[in-house]
Amino acid sequence: MPIKNKKLKKEEFYRIREKVLASWPTGKEVNFEEALKYHKSLPESKIFSIAMKNADKEKKVLLQPRAGVALIDEHIKLLKYLEEEADLLPTTIDAYTRQNQYEDAARGIEKSLQAGYSLLNGFPAVNHGVKGCRRVVESINKPLEIRHGTPDARLLTEISLAAGFTGYEGGGISYNIPYAKKIPIEKSILDWQYVDRLVGEYEENGVHINREPFGPLTGTLVPPFISHSVAIIEGLLALEQGVKSITLGYGQCGNLIQDVAAMFSLRELADEYFINAGYKNYELSTVFHQWMGGFPEEEAKAFAVISWGSTVAALTKTTKVIVKTPHESLGIPTKEANLEGLKATRQIVNMLADQSIPSTRLNAWPEVNTEIEIIKKEVNCVMKKVYELGAGDIAEGAVRAFAAGVIDVPFAPSIFNAGKLLPMRDNGGAVRIFEKSNVPLDDELIGYYKEKLQERSKTEGRDINFQMVIDDIYAISKGKLVGRPK
Repeated sequence: MPIKNKKLKKEEFYRIREKVLASWPTGKEVNFEEALKYHKSLPESKIFSIAMKNADKEKKVLLQPRAGVALIDEHIKLLKYLEEEADLLPTTIDAYTRQNQYEDAARGIEKSLQAGYSLLNGFPAVNHGVKGCRRVVESINKPLEIRHGTPDARLLTEISLAAGFTGYEGGGISYNIPYAKKIPIEKSILDWQYVDRLVGEYEENGVHINREPFGPLTGTLVPPFISHSVAIIEGLLALEQGVKSITLGYGQCGNLIQDVAAMFSLRELADEYFINAGYKNYELSTVFHQWMGGFPEEEAKAFAVISWGSTVAALTKTTKVIVKTPHESLGIPTKEANLEGLKATRQIVNMLADQSIPSTRLNAWPEVNTEIEIIKKEVNCVMKKVYELGAGDIAEGAVRAFAAGVIDVPFAPSIFNAGKLLPMRDNGGAVRIFEKSNVPLDDELIGYYKEKLQERSKTEGRDINFQMVIDDIYAISKGKLVGRPK
């Protein structure tokens, strides 16, 4: 039977839940009634959804880093080190937990204890269980969110929410296609329907949990309309299961006009699709991810990349910005590098606090308005086909859309992603389409891309070819935005 975007029935949810909680020993620590009481005892200063709602209303940009290490005490020290500068704090999960390899994570904890420092690239929350995760929650005075990359995050969600985390990232598409190779989209969407139904259970009992689909996807030349389409689909799937606080995101592409237009269009499109689907009782906020691609090795150059992303977030009054570090090209950053990234971002956000790009409705920046209309048209082309393929059902439509290449995420590892859409920067650095494959973009858009790419071809004195795509992938790490020939 094809997957459907229908709210899981309680009996079905609890039948699955019994198996999920029995899949690893720490699942036994989950006590839903106790968790509800604990959440209701938390001060407002620790509740993610309240922080996002207030910031969105006040047009204030909140800062959130990425951070996570293997051992509880060290993880607490790391978060406390960042707490003063950050508005929101993460717990980034390790790679073993993301793949549900809890035995490997356990060995990683043991080796980390022996070594005296983390040998995992994140925090193994499932292994630490509700009690261990609760220690983290009780040690920090800012809202905490789980950030990970897990196709099947059901047990991780149970443990983290029971421990008191009030924010949770991910989705059945955005935490599958860019992260996994052989997991069917239908399975990951089903597993994430469970996650969102669990959040819905908390909501029905008076506990507000913020949910954030992962916006950047692969973070490599992803056109805004692709990430927007996935964000809208994941938002619709979450709302159906009872989620009320939803944060949709976008990963910086690098062209100021396109990035600004992307942030404005994301909110407008999401509201349009959510309301048209019948959802009205929700709180929508946005997140801007600083550059997710390759970084320059030199710290001074890396700070410039960080500041450029901070500028877009500040000027568009994005609800929050995910902050990178000057050590991105070197591997897992130190806590000092993490703090430096926050401070650089804070400086930009503070400097631009009283400045903003005027509302697009005022027609104050025609180029932005033009780009907004292009993104909207692109998204509408894709979403129309998704609904058509699913006979009106967005879950079934999403699965079929990936199978048909209607949605195609550039450079994703999943075998369930066509991988035939080829993006390329135009002469100003905006991401356009070089090869659309089966993505249903109309002739007018294709003509527009061709015109834009020909401008670059003429400037560079070379034919439009795949080498340009390769050059663009490495451009920022080499000090440019557009991959010009030497």
